[in-house]
Amino acid sequence: MNLELEGYQVVTAATGSEGLEVFRSQRFDLAILDVMLPVVDGYTICKTVRLEGNLTPIMFLTAKNSGDERVEGLKIGGDDYLGKPFHLEELLLRIANLIGRKQNRVTSINELDEFSFGSGSVNFKSYKIVTKDGKEEIISKKEMMLLRLLIQKQDEVVSREEILETVWGYDVFPSTRTIDNYILAFRKYFEENPRQPKHFFSVRGVGYKFKP
Repeated sequence: MNLELEGYQVVTAATGSEGLEVFRSQRFDLAILDVMLPVVDGYTICKTVRLEGNLTPIMFLTAKNSGDERVEGLKIGGDDYLGKPFHLEELLLRIANLIGRKQNRVTSINELDEFSFGSGSVNFKSYKIVTKDGKEEIISKKEMMLLRLLIQKQDEVVSREEILETVWGYDVFPSTRTIDNYILAFRKYFEENPRQPKHFFSVRGVGYKFKP
């Protein structure tokens, strides 16, 4: 009600799964996310839409307001984090600032259209890759999301749980063998010697790691 009184057009979602569908169906100047949402939590929504290439500014507005939680929200792609309880005037000022900054965002690795490593490259917008042999290929949306996640977290081990949650989503959970097959495909595309990878690594019992 308060946002509408300020002249904003507001679309609401009661659950995290509804929020994801709304994100994918419309264009917004700003998204305000709670963390503790039914079905899919706010952190997962943020990570998923960022992997899909959605750069809509995101503000977390939540009772989960410890220092670690604020840092987590900003690390995964949030633009601002406001704890409850809050002053309405502060909320409105932060919203106006985020919308005003939308056109002046500093490009980060999360926002790159293209990323090159070794003898290959990936274009996140066109879903095109250039393989180690210089061939252009089109890959699937899931392959692109997994590539983006690994590249965003380069040199870090990404757990199977995070990959399943953010790439495959709340309604479909494939086996970990499916992820292994994607990693094998990436090695075939990009590694000079797939049996001795330099970029895509499996960490037994934990997850996967990308080194540029």
